[in-house]
Amino acid sequence: MKILVTGGAGFIGSNFIHYWLKNNPADNIVNLDALTYAGNLENLKVLADQANYKFIKGDICDVSAVKQAVKNIDLIVHFAAESHVDRSIMRSADFVRTNVTGTMVLLDAARENNIRFHHISTDEVFGSLGRTDPAFNESTPYDPRSPYSASKAASDHLVRAYWHTHKLPVTISNCSNNYGPYQFPEKVIPLFITNLLEDKKIPLYGEGDNIRDWIHVDDHNRGVETIIRKGRIGETYLLGGDGEISNLELAKMILGIMGKSEDMIERVADRPGHDLRYAMDYTKARTELGWEPKVTFEDGIKETIDWYRENREWWQRIKSGEYKKYYDKQYK
Repeated sequence: MKILVTGGAGFIGSNFIHYWLKNNPADNIVNLDALTYAGNLENLKVLADQANYKFIKGDICDVSAVKQAVKNIDLIVHFAAESHVDRSIMRSADFVRTNVTGTMVLLDAARENNIRFHHISTDEVFGSLGRTDPAFNESTPYDPRSPYSASKAASDHLVRAYWHTHKLPVTISNCSNNYGPYQFPEKVIPLFITNLLEDKKIPLYGEGDNIRDWIHVDDHNRGVETIIRKGRIGETYLLGGDGEISNLELAKMILGIMGKSEDMIERVADRPGHDLRYAMDYTKARTELGWEPKVTFEDGIKETIDWYRENREWWQRIKSGEYKKYYDKQYK
């Protein structure tokens, strides 16, 4: 099988490529990525010379680039997205362009070439839960609260529309917050870890009461493969991690594992419109597909901390901006 992975130089996409080729070495992967601020080919440098892996620098909004990328492709796995909520509050247009228009361009290319399409989405499209509300499931109405989640909700609706209107073979997965290796350091878990490795304080929004369900990126990518292999066409599946924890509890857990005191917490002004809680009910994925998360949150956090300890050069180059200058020169 030949797979086009969009956004494959990003955090989840690069982990997916590693996962897929490790478990499906006879397959071929084409990685289409624009190498914006969060795209980093260092995530995939060990694959650079493999015959079954190819990188194309390109924008999913560029019709001609996408048409070239989909030649002889059997499956598109669509990770590419602007994903940082704070950035969406500052610059919503970038999120609408990439997440909505880019998805439409890919869907059109898939339709023209009759390519199976799997769309990666998020729990944030469902809005915010109260502390005692039942977890999101596949029937939960959409209620996005940020420009980021609104743009992802729109892309989900487009994917479903192409299934209903054009019978394009699609599946969708909505996942919890991912964590693990290669995550861009502005995200909360790698931000906390790398700050502490530099003996800097960790910024905590408000009182830290906001609750997230965390899924290890390996569990997520195993879930995506399971949906691709076994999922019903036209269906959506939620992937959760059994990792519900408040941001304050998360901070204290990381501090404890890293041997730091709670004096390293720095309270900062809360994010506008900050959703209180996300939680995922993955019963459908478990009962229909036999999937469930395997990595406990505590084990996964310890492994993630170890990875950032052992890969200082990787995240230090990102924080300094050196890697971006290099790839801008190489792939301009």
